[in-house]
This record gives sequence, structure tokens and C-alpha cells, in this order.
Amino acid sequence: MGYFSHIATAAKTIFEGLTITASHMLRRPITVQYPDKLPAPLDELIDPRYRGFLNADLSICMACSLCERACPINCIKVGIEKPPARAITRFDIDIGLCMFCGLCTEACPTGAIHFTRKFEKATPNLDDLVFKFVKEGERVEPYKR
Repeated sequence: MGYFSHIATAAKTIFEGLTITASHMLRRPITVQYPDKLPAPLDELIDPRYRGFLNADLSICMACSLCERACPINCIKVGIEKPPARAITRFDIDIGLCMFCGLCTEACPTGAIHFTRKFEKATPNLDDLVFKFVKEGERVEPYKR
């Protein structure tokens, strides 16, 4: 009796699985064709707290380099020159290294570094993932309270 009961149980479970599969096959698909069929631009549909790429607003950056020190993997590089006047000479963020932890945004006293809702930057070259906010040879005066 054990042999035939196992066969009956197996047939019953296979039938249950097939009925679930058939019910899904008969439903209307819910796939949304990305991105042209969305009701609004994708940046507007993403949650406001989404952690996309980092952006630096150098107009309010104090050049304190707290973001650089807070970053656990050193993906932020800030270059500061002091004489004759304090200036930011380098502000680079390597998004290829970034783990989007948010420690740099928490450390910034002015909110100069923040996450955006952008996330698409597919590239075969890792150097394209280094965002340079200060052009080479340029000096940006830091914000003073």
C-alpha cells in the first residue's frame, strides 16, 4: 500500500503545481515596458530617499573634508590649498568604489554632498565613473558662514 500511496501523493502535488502554473499563464501580463511606457519620468517615480549617485554642491562646500574622512572606502578625494587663500583644487567621487552608505552626507555640515535620484551610468570604462566636480587647474573658493 505504501508504494501506491506515494504515487497518488506525487500525482496530486504535480496536479496542484500545474493548476497554479496554468492560472498564471492565463492572467494578463503586468510587465511595464521600461522606460517609454511609464506614467511619469523615472526620476519622479523613485522614492525621495533613494540613494543614487552622489552630487557635490561646491557653492556651499566649506572645504572641511569631513566627507572624505567619513568615507570608509576612500572614494572621495578632496584637495585643498591654503596659501595665499584657502581653495578647493580637487573634489572627486569614484562612484565605482562607492557603497552608497551615506556616511559622507551625514558628516557634511552644510549638506553640500547629497544623493541624487540618478542611477544609470553603464560604461565599459571604470574611469568614466569618477565624477570630477573641480576641473583640473581650477580653484574654487569655499563657502564661508
